Formats: sequence, structure tokens, C-alpha cells
Amino acid sequence: MKYIQGDAAERACAFCLAAEREDGQENLVFHRGENLFMILNRYPYTSGHMMCVPFLHVSKLDDLTSEARCELMELVAKAVRVLSDVYKPEGFNVGMNLGSVAGAGIADHLHMHIVPRWGGDTSFISILSGTRVVPESLEVTYQKVKEAWERVD
Repeated sequence: MKYIQGDAAERACAFCLAAEREDGQENLVFHRGENLFMILNRYPYTSGHMMCVPFLHVSKLDDLTSEARCELMELVAKAVRVLSDVYKPEGFNVGMNLGSVAGAGIADHLHMHIVPRWGGDTSFISILSGTRVVPESLEVTYQKVKEAWERVD
């Protein structure tokens, strides 16, 4: 809550900080590409909710090189394969919220969400109280995803 309620001008970009730190369960980064990295969402909608994030601190797709945009889609495609292998979801939400009015929590740093979905994964708890129930810890998710990322082509 301290982060959420704090002054946005005073806090550093969470994605830039994650990119600067060593990979692991602390920063949730499990893969680094040439232009982008893969990170688990610290506040997931479901187990396996991850994001593909450019190293470059930009808010617009046009600010990425064509190579970075291509790498983004390759990493997202691999993320879907990895999550399919690990969690066997029935579907996926894949997308970006561009700008704060579109729902971006970190609007200044472009990122794409990859969210595995199952029929009935939105329970009465989510609907009535706005609370999410995630069945495993981020540490367990991190290990599963990291191992699968190295194994799956």
C-alpha cells in the first residue's frame, strides 16, 4: 500500500529497478533477451501472470526499434508455450494497457501482459470483494516458470 498510495513523482520505475537488479525470486526476472526481459507480475491475476518488458524506458510502441518489437512478439509466443506446458490453461489474455486511462499501472514503461486463463477462474471472491485468490506463492511460480523457460523451445 505504501507504494500504491505514495507520490508517483517520487518513486522510481519498478521495471527499471528490476532490470538493474540481479535475476531471481527477489526481482522476479527469469529471462533477459537482447532488448527485453521477462518478469512475473508481483500482483498476479492468476498463477503464471507474467510480463514482457523492454529495457528501454518508453511508453509507446513506436519508441521501440523494429527489432525490439519483433523480439517482443517472439518472447510473448514463447511465454504462451511455457505457460501452456506448466499450467495447462484453457486460454490466455495477452495485451498492453497503453496509458493510465487505459488501465496501465506503470504507464511510463511499456509492458505486455501474458495471463493464463481457465473457465471459472474468476470466483465470487473476485466479483464481490475485488480480492484475487492465487493458489501458489510467487516463489513456486518463479521456479516452475524459470525451469520451463530453459526447457521449452
